Formats: sequence, C-alpha cells, structure tokens
Amino acid sequence: MKQLVSLALAAAVLCPSAATAEELKSGLEKGKGIGPFYVTKTAGAEDDGVAEGQNLCYRCKNGARPQVMVFTRSTDQKVVSLVQKLDEQLQKNEEAQLRAFVNMLGTSKDAAESDVKKLAVASKAKNVPFVVPNEFENGPEDYGINPKAEITIIIANEAKVVSNHAAASAKDLDLNAVLGDLKKMLN
Repeated sequence: MKQLVSLALAAAVLCPSAATAEELKSGLEKGKGIGPFYVTKTAGAEDDGVAEGQNLCYRCKNGARPQVMVFTRSTDQKVVSLVQKLDEQLQKNEEAQLRAFVNMLGTSKDAAESDVKKLAVASKAKNVPFVVPNEFENGPEDYGINPKAEITIIIANEAKVVSNHAAASAKDLDLNAVLGDLKKMLN
C-alpha cells in the first residue's frame, strides 16, 4: 500500500500537466452556439448607447457580429493588457463591427462591481463595456465557466464559438494566442 501511495505521489509531482489540463477547460467549445445572458453595465464604452447600471444582454445586442467575451476573476496586469489590446482591435476593426465586453466574476456582486470598475480605470479602455453578469459567481450556467479558471476568453462570430482560451492564473494567459485567433477570425 505504501508503494502505491508513493507511486501516486510521484506521478502527481512528475506529471502536473495532467491535472492542470483538466483545470484549464473552461467555457463553450469551438463550434458551439453562444446563448443569451444578462449583465449589468458598470463602466466603459460610453458611446455604445447603454447607461451604467442598465441590465441587458450584451451578447444579444452584439447579435451575430464578431465578438470577444472575457470572463475574469482577476484585475492582474495581464488582464489589463488584454483589455487594452482588445480596445485597440475594436478601433482597428470598426468596419468589421468587432465587439467585446469584459465580465467580472466574483463571490459577491458588490465585490465584482468594485473589481470591474478598478479594471476599467486601469485599462483606460474607451470602447470596451465592463459588466457584471447576473450569474456573477461563474457566469452564465450554460457557458460552462470553470470556477478554477481565473480567466476565460470566448471569441465568437455568427453566434458560434470560433476560439476559446482559459487560464487557471491570469498571469499564464497567452495574449499572443488570443490576438492571433482574433486576427484569424477577422480575415
């Protein structure tokens, strides 16, 4: 029995990627349809016709247009950088009608609202709305956001998932991969 426990411990130490890979599965898979979900706008995108405090379905407002949905529990610098890059892409791809919005997740709605406001200020994004989903703990149930994922990014077009990125820690997010998939979708 001791040998079995030792062997299991050794496998866990030597192969952490097996456990990590499971944790990083988060959000809708490629090809799946993106359903509606409601959020409260908290900050950002002052010119999008939606007032702060308004409850709406941004996913619905965006329709079948190309869009990026960010679900985060973090205000890490990597998330700030992602939002800044998305803001740039929204301006560059105005003709393609690219849309994006950032959903802050948290253990309480008040904490999520506070964090998303901090993220909006830190990013200085002009075109990205910052929201708190009505289902604030893990986002919309049918989107399958993993509670262990600090950030999940869903890139969609024509109401279907084109690409999905997730990381247990926002620090581990591969910005180049996200932006690369976004560029592929737009071309």
